[in-house]
Amino acid sequence: MDGISYVDVGEGPVSLFVHGVGTSSYLWRHVIEAFRDERRCVAIDLPLHGGSAPRDDLSMPALAEAVEELCDGLGLGEVDLVANDTGGAVAQIFAVRHRERLRTLTLTNCDVHTNAPPEAFKSTVELAARGELAALTEAVLDQPELLAQTAFGVGYERIDDPAELVDAFLKPIFAKPGGGHAFERMLTSIDAKDLVAIEPQLTVLTVPTLVVWGTGDAFFDVSWARWLRDTIPGVKEVVEIEGGRLFFPDERADELVPHLRRFWAQPQP
Repeated sequence: MDGISYVDVGEGPVSLFVHGVGTSSYLWRHVIEAFRDERRCVAIDLPLHGGSAPRDDLSMPALAEAVEELCDGLGLGEVDLVANDTGGAVAQIFAVRHRERLRTLTLTNCDVHTNAPPEAFKSTVELAARGELAALTEAVLDQPELLAQTAFGVGYERIDDPAELVDAFLKPIFAKPGGGHAFERMLTSIDAKDLVAIEPQLTVLTVPTLVVWGTGDAFFDVSWARWLRDTIPGVKEVVEIEGGRLFFPDERADELVPHLRRFWAQPQP
């Protein structure tokens, strides 16, 4: 797991958290705080994000390989995998590759099937493809109040402390040599074909799966939660977080935690 940074706190059954593009393990801090006295909580910084180094291949399948490396490096057995945003796509790929590693799977608002990247995010990806996104994002590093005008402003219901999120999410990416260009490359590597390719495997995925979905998300409509329910036989339940946006696992963690606790307490086959 060369160059992979992560959070690892607590003891007990392992919960493994995966974030999406442009955030980091910091996204899960409130959820981890709720469980650290009863579980071992591991949260990866995907390559390029947080303290993790960039890699040549930043596609979703390659990110799933990074999650596998972390599991091997830490000697993790079965895990309860929880994911958000692009991390949810990574988790789906990981799940069909490594059924034996999963005790359960929980997916929150994320890329699903043909909705990758989502329509509302495509203008950002187009900026990245033209090589124009890095410079625009760097302006936010110096003026955090501009964060509300980016995709983060759509992904959160409200941003009380934009400087905090800029410091936690964006600065670690852009502080790395070539980080801005690597970020653009990562965005342009999000390709629905990687998820469409695993649909046949999802239709036979029996891992006990919980879907928790914010209904106010402009990127990932709740219809995709139902697609997961209708496609993955392991899905036990779809929980809707009324008005929750993409990053509700951060700003409304107190609503996610009880569903995770209840789900994980259920006897699993």
